[in-house]
Amino acid sequence: MPSIDLARLRKQTHRLADFFFVPDEFTRNLNATLDSYVNHTIRARRPAAPGPNLPAHRTPTVVMKQIEQELSALASASENADAALALADRLWDEAWLETRLLAAFLLGRISPEEGPLIARLTAWTSQVRDPELRSRLLDASLLRMRKETPDMFLHMLGEWLRPERARLWPDAIRAAISAINDPAFSNLPALMEALEQVVKAAPTQIQPDLEELILALFRASATETTYFVRQALTTSDDPMTSVAFRRMAPSFPPELQEEVRELVRGKPFSIA
Repeated sequence: MPSIDLARLRKQTHRLADFFFVPDEFTRNLNATLDSYVNHTIRARRPAAPGPNLPAHRTPTVVMKQIEQELSALASASENADAALALADRLWDEAWLETRLLAAFLLGRISPEEGPLIARLTAWTSQVRDPELRSRLLDASLLRMRKETPDMFLHMLGEWLRPERARLWPDAIRAAISAINDPAFSNLPALMEALEQVVKAAPTQIQPDLEELILALFRASATETTYFVRQALTTSDDPMTSVAFRRMAPSFPPELQEEVRELVRGKPFSIA
């Protein structure tokens, strides 16, 4: 990989910003910029059709960070919301890892009051098969919503967690984990309330996500999480709740493990 000349990189990204309002030109120049930092001896060839792992330029982090820094103010300006959304759409359709990550970044800079934002996010997550990209999408694209309109964020989670929308539950949990890990988001009690029913249901296919959720909550607030788990286990009428927590318990911190073991002791190990 060529060494990175920071002065040259700043000039390249500044020129990219000149094409912010012309998505096709921006994308063409972006790909040229990313290609200039590629080690062509290790970059995987682009497959004929997108698979679980998107093709990638393998761009150094410093390059992507400089591009994001250059675009942040432009994308955040309220008068540029339509242009930012149009550029994000074009980058998403380009279907490289870096272009989709940049699309998620742009989405997270658009005002959460913009109507198309949630619809766009829901559509994009349904197209993503790679779990790491989905997690990053559900983190970066919701940045302003978590910070500026937490009630809107919680309402969105509530909509995704409705019983008839079980296919959206994993996305809701990933978005919740990003909120828990975001220092700017502080309303853990309301978040736990929104998550209570899905934690009680604990379907097998999303237990790895639930396990990560509980661990994130515990890191943020051990006392509130222990109470939350106790309430879920003692008030649930679903035998699967105890079964799921028994399976997840070995990954929990010792004090939470002990709490779970006490609560599930004597309950059935499986359901008919």
